[in-house]
Amino acid sequence: MSDATTHLLLPYILAAQAQKHVAHNEALRILDGLVQLSVLDRDLATPPGSPADGDRYIVASGATGDWAGWDLNIALWTDGTWLRLPPRSGWRAWIEDEGLLLVYDGAGWVGTTPDALQNLALLGLGTTADASNPFSAKLNAALWMAKTVAEGGTGDLFYTMNKEAAGDDLGLTLQTGFVTKALVGLFGSDRLRLAVSSDGSTFFDGLSVDNATGIVDQPRLPRFKAYTNYDNYVGVGTWTKIGLNNTDTNDQGAFDAANNHFVAPVDGTYLFGATLLYKINASATARMRGRLVLNGTTEIRGSFGEISATHVSLATAIWLQTLVPLTAGDTIELQGYFRVADGYFAADHTSFWGCKVG
Repeated sequence: MSDATTHLLLPYILAAQAQKHVAHNEALRILDGLVQLSVLDRDLATPPGSPADGDRYIVASGATGDWAGWDLNIALWTDGTWLRLPPRSGWRAWIEDEGLLLVYDGAGWVGTTPDALQNLALLGLGTTADASNPFSAKLNAALWMAKTVAEGGTGDLFYTMNKEAAGDDLGLTLQTGFVTKALVGLFGSDRLRLAVSSDGSTFFDGLSVDNATGIVDQPRLPRFKAYTNYDNYVGVGTWTKIGLNNTDTNDQGAFDAANNHFVAPVDGTYLFGATLLYKINASATARMRGRLVLNGTTEIRGSFGEISATHVSLATAIWLQTLVPLTAGDTIELQGYFRVADGYFAADHTSFWGCKVG
């Protein structure tokens, strides 16, 4: 029969043993040192100078002095001496100066964090996960970093998201106060879509990319092409707004046909162009001018054009084009002018167009 227990090596009280209290007290001393094991440090190889009764340490490798040969053992200071407690596989120790829980695996003290987490039903990081959000995290920053070649990786990093079928949704939901303000992803198709909302209910597509061709569309881009379906008469010597009462296209209603001008819906840079086609009234010697005007008063630099000499009715034309930064609410109109003789700006081919480009 052994004189000590199997796991903690506590001394037995033997039959006919003298001074049984010695063995009993030794067993209690070991139990007191090992149960709820918490050590002050695991980095010392030399015993500290003034230990307090009950202090415990995991002895670092290369131990010296009273700890010589005790590498990785538990050193317990009790009754004025160091007591060696050799660890067994499965022992756990709380490292007080590191706030770390370690376990002895038979060869060394290792962290208790598992190498793999598999098939978890819920995982909450700083918050509580639930059935709707089985993975939930509450934090201020997150980092994904590629495993380097030196570490055995490729240096690349891919984040993969997958949906079952083309008609399903896949994407990122961006919210403020849990109200969705933007969606980025594949929603209802395999086209890449960027949509925004002010209320989390009505969404506007700002960007759409055809996955078959790579062609990018901006469905909400302000753009228009307006024209006149009647001949605009303009007298001599007066700049006159051209009546453009029809549109071929008018996305976002940016062109106001009732007032014959474009209204900028948002701040930005816009590209405009116009065609003025001459139609004779009484004389082909008219000198024809055209320009684009900001807010009804200011000629836009670079938009002015003139043609002189004898014109050919329904053949002579001016083409205007310019780029201009606008503030929301600014208006742009097309104006015409005749010198020497009056005339008309012809129906259908006299037009004005524009779009937001930046």
